[in-house]
Amino acid sequence: MITNIRGELIELSLTEAIISVGAFDYEVFIPEFVRRQLQPLIGSEISLKTIQYIEGNPQKGRLTPRMIGFMSHAEREFFELVCSVDGVGVKKTLRAMVRPVKEVATAIEEKDIKQLTTLPGIGPAVAERIVAKLRRKMTKFALIVAQEFPAEEGRTDVFSEAYEALLSLGYSATEARAKVETIAAEGKKFKNIEEFLTTLYQQERN
Repeated sequence: MITNIRGELIELSLTEAIISVGAFDYEVFIPEFVRRQLQPLIGSEISLKTIQYIEGNPQKGRLTPRMIGFMSHAEREFFELVCSVDGVGVKKTLRAMVRPVKEVATAIEEKDIKQLTTLPGIGPAVAERIVAKLRRKMTKFALIVAQEFPAEEGRTDVFSEAYEALLSLGYSATEARAKVETIAAEGKKFKNIEEFLTTLYQQERN
């Protein structure tokens, strides 16, 4: 099973990314929240965490292997959890995941059925099943920070590390997330966690 694909992103549509790896071009399906992260990376080398599934009708002999790509292990794990809910599955989850993982996970954790039904293809009954099965598994996904920011090379890891570093320094999850989001909104790029913390320190002193 292919669990990761690395290559040049040569084409991006609403539902697929075409990735060039050596002599081959691979079609990888992507949810909308991943597509938005990939938009500024066309022409760049990217790495996607992947899952595979078989599409088609086995009785008619038309089976096609497919790949779905994500920017992180957490995104992939979240997607697989949603797929596991009765009546959801891969295709419905692909269509539904138009919002960042953190937003959807927060809605599940807070039992916000109304918010979940704004996702394409998710009606009240399905939303209730999602909440019933997944609510107690959503905490770590509700704290995701990195996936909300443009996935420019080197950027996602720095913001994720910054969030973890602030937690280790005694900030609450809410405080750490707010500080990372504030600096990220300024559009600055950081080569490493030290640069991020220096910027935060300077802001705290002003």
